[in-house]
Amino acid sequence: MTKNDTIHTPHLTILRGGKITPQEFVKLPFSEKLQHLRALPAVDKLTLITADPEGRRLARAMQPQELYWTIKETGENDALLLISYASPQQLGFILDMELWEKWDLSQEKALEWLGYLMEGDEARLREILPELDVELLLLILMDEVIVGGGIGELASDDERTGEWDHSFDNMFVLRFKNPRNSELIGRFLDIIFRNDHHLYLILMEGIRNEIKSELTETAYKFRSDRLADLGFPELMDALSIYALVEPGRFFLSSGKELAPSMDEIGLPAIIAGDSLLKRVLAKHGTGDLYLELDYLLNNALVAEGVAFSDIEAMQLVFQRVYGYLNIALEFLSDGDEAKAGTIVANEYLKRLFSLGYSIVYKLRNKAEGLATSKLSYAAGKALNGIIAKRPRFYRGLDPDTIDGYREFRDMADVKTTEAFLDSLGGA
Repeated sequence: MTKNDTIHTPHLTILRGGKITPQEFVKLPFSEKLQHLRALPAVDKLTLITADPEGRRLARAMQPQELYWTIKETGENDALLLISYASPQQLGFILDMELWEKWDLSQEKALEWLGYLMEGDEARLREILPELDVELLLLILMDEVIVGGGIGELASDDERTGEWDHSFDNMFVLRFKNPRNSELIGRFLDIIFRNDHHLYLILMEGIRNEIKSELTETAYKFRSDRLADLGFPELMDALSIYALVEPGRFFLSSGKELAPSMDEIGLPAIIAGDSLLKRVLAKHGTGDLYLELDYLLNNALVAEGVAFSDIEAMQLVFQRVYGYLNIALEFLSDGDEAKAGTIVANEYLKRLFSLGYSIVYKLRNKAEGLATSKLSYAAGKALNGIIAKRPRFYRGLDPDTIDGYREFRDMADVKTTEAFLDSLGGA
C-alpha cells in the first residue's frame, strides 16, 4: 500500500514520502513510533515492531482491535512474535473475536489458538490463564477429555475397569477423545495442574458435571458484555444502521454529541483510492470522528454477521461503509470539501450511512419492477447485483468492463446504474 492509500500523515521530519527504515524508526521517541505505526499497513507495522527493541511495549500500547487487525492481515503464522508480545487483555479480546461462530464456540479455532498460546514458555501461559473465563476453558476441554474419578467419591465400575489415558494426581483419571489433540491438551492441563491446582480441580469437576449448553450461554454472555464495552453492539441495535430514509427529505443535524469512549482508534480507517470521504477525513478528521467511524464499522460487522476472523468478509463490509458514507457526502455537498467537512463535524455518521444506503436501495426498488427475460448475460448480472439484499455494483458497467461485483462507491456509480436501469425500461 502506498502513502496515498493512507488517511493519517505522520508528522515526522525524518520521513521521506511517508517511508521509514527500521534503523530510523528505532531512533524515534516512543510516542512518535506509535503515531507512525497507526498510519501504516499491517505488514509494515509488523516489520517495524518486531525489529524494534521496544517491540513488546509498542505491541502492548496498541488498542486490542488494532493489534488483532494487524495479526489477521499479516497472518497468524507470520505474526507469532507479535502474538507473543500481546498482553493478557489483548489476547482476551483476540480470543473473543476468533473463537466464536455466531452463538457457538468453534472448537477448531479454539485448538488453533491454544496452539499459538502454547508456542511460548510456561510463564507466558501462566500470565494469560487469569484472563480466560473458566466457562470458556471448560467448553474447549469438554470436547477433548472424558474425566473419571473425583474428590471424596468411590470410583464407578466403569472407572475401575475402564481404560484411561492419564492421571495427574491419582484422583481424576483422563481419557482423550481425539488422539491427534492429546499432546496439546495434555501439555495444557499439565501446566494448569502444576501452576494453578485450584483451577485444575474446578476444570476436572466441571468437565464431569457441567451442562454444555448452559456453559455456552454463560460464556457467550461474558464475551458479549466485553465486546459491548469496546463498542460492539447487540445485533438488533446494529441492524438499525440499515434503516431507510427518504433522501429528498433528509435534514442535517445542527450538532452531535458523542458518548465518552476509548481515546484510541481500533479498526483501521484506511481507504483505498481517492474519494471525497477520504479527503475530508484527511483534512477534518479528529480522534472523536475516528472513534465514531470505528463504532459504525463495528455496527456494520455485527449487522452482517461477519465472522471477525474472516478478513476478506470484513474488508468487504468496510468498503460498503466507506462507499455509503461517500455517497451521502457527495449527495449533500455536491462535492464541496469544505461543506462536506462541516457535515461530518455536525452530523452523525450513522445517519449519513443510512442516507447513502437509502440512495442505493432506491435503485434496488427500481430494478425489482423490471422484466428479467431476454436480458443479455451482462445485463442480467448487473440486474442481479442491484436486486441483491445488499445491492452490489456490476463491474461490467465500469470503463474496464470486468465481469464481477464491487460495492457502490460514489454518486457516479448511482447515476451509472440509474442510466442502465432506464435503458431497460425502468424510467
